[in-house]
Amino acid sequence: MELQKINGHSREDGFDGLDAMAEHDEFLPHKPGVKKESRFTDFKGKTSFGMSIFNLSNAIMGSGILGLAYAMANTGIILFLILLVSIAILSAYSIHLLLKSAGVVGIRAYEQLGNRAFGVPGKILAACIITVHNIGAMSSYLFIVKSELPLVIEAFLGEQVDKGEWFLDGNYLIMIVSAAIILPLALMKHLGYLGYTSGFSLSCMVFFLISVIYKKFNTFCPLANAHHNATAAALLHTAASGANDTCEAKLFTVNPQTPYTIPILAFAFVCHPEVLPIYTELRDATKKRMQKVANVSILAMFVMYLLTALFGYLTFYGGVESELLHTYSQAGTLDVLLLCVRVAVLVAVTLTVPVVLFPIRRALLQIFFPEKPFSWLVHIGIAFCLIFVVNLLVIFVPSIKDIFGLIGATSAPSLIFILPGIFYIRIVPEDQEPLRSRPKIQAACFAALGVVFMITSLTFIIIDWVTGASRSVGGH
Repeated sequence: MELQKINGHSREDGFDGLDAMAEHDEFLPHKPGVKKESRFTDFKGKTSFGMSIFNLSNAIMGSGILGLAYAMANTGIILFLILLVSIAILSAYSIHLLLKSAGVVGIRAYEQLGNRAFGVPGKILAACIITVHNIGAMSSYLFIVKSELPLVIEAFLGEQVDKGEWFLDGNYLIMIVSAAIILPLALMKHLGYLGYTSGFSLSCMVFFLISVIYKKFNTFCPLANAHHNATAAALLHTAASGANDTCEAKLFTVNPQTPYTIPILAFAFVCHPEVLPIYTELRDATKKRMQKVANVSILAMFVMYLLTALFGYLTFYGGVESELLHTYSQAGTLDVLLLCVRVAVLVAVTLTVPVVLFPIRRALLQIFFPEKPFSWLVHIGIAFCLIFVVNLLVIFVPSIKDIFGLIGATSAPSLIFILPGIFYIRIVPEDQEPLRSRPKIQAACFAALGVVFMITSLTFIIIDWVTGASRSVGGH
């Protein structure tokens, strides 16, 4: 068979037989008289490889990076490394399943994969999970703005300022930030345009990482108020043994808080709602090229996560809190550098909100306006309503820790494990890969792992609600 040129690429570009057909030849025959669905090949992406990496990396990196040192304190360095490596590999495999399923039918929306696999119920289920998960993520970012921005402004203005001033009220500040920064960026027509802000956001988090490493060598243990910051497990051990080991690194440890670290790590790699929009807008888009974008992004975030957790933990050991920046404040080590770090983190999370908003808007469009052409009125209206709802949530709900826990225990395993696995099984034709073939058995086991993960996480959350154990532990 002679080489076929499609979108400027030949089959010599790395496609195997299945992937080539998946990208360019529909397995499921098109029925006459039925409107053909949008396919990847119907849209020519303009976003470069580098900008796509920035966007996906920004989607992966979330506010959870501030809690990874606390997670390491409750697992030990070795167990944390094992868990982080495992979840990073599983996330890359999950994206592989998602891209392969999308390539088979040539469609570019997560919700449409659900529609192809299970009809309208599958489409609505995928859209609802994406919406709930990303609204939770947007809320977590704005909660950081609400709590940290007043402290930054107060630090710049000095202690003479009256703390009752309106510009030190976090509720007013998130509304101003949402209207002045987030909404204009959310009105961009294409996600690819946010590559520049995503790159700047990532550079802010790199500065945060460098500062954490620097602080490790300029903060000495034990801290004056180490017992105030110590994890519950460290305090219990100290009380039982009569020894203060809060400045001792643990290679492997298990305590009542250890099971909570797994959902934290899984949540830290959730980027799946953004994968297909980024794939759509990637220049010279192929499955192999997009998988490289995903692999590079996951590897970069893996390195950032590991270094942040390691140096944050080795700074405070058992005294680390669930929010790393808060630990520096409580330890009395806040200075000009840490003030700059706070600003950098605020900029990073603020610029991440529009990237997270795009998949929610796409999901809502798939449910309510599936056949309508692009409309600026609808585009702007959905963005405004989403930001308005998230602002209300952040303003009027004093603490949504339990809600976030519930969302993380259900949406994260659904997006990483369950949906990609079952979509792959249903969409890839049996004449290409029978149900008993190795790839489909792996996908089935992958989805089953997600169900186990979800049940386990929900069980621990319910036990926590019943016993109230976590409420005795400080943190956010």
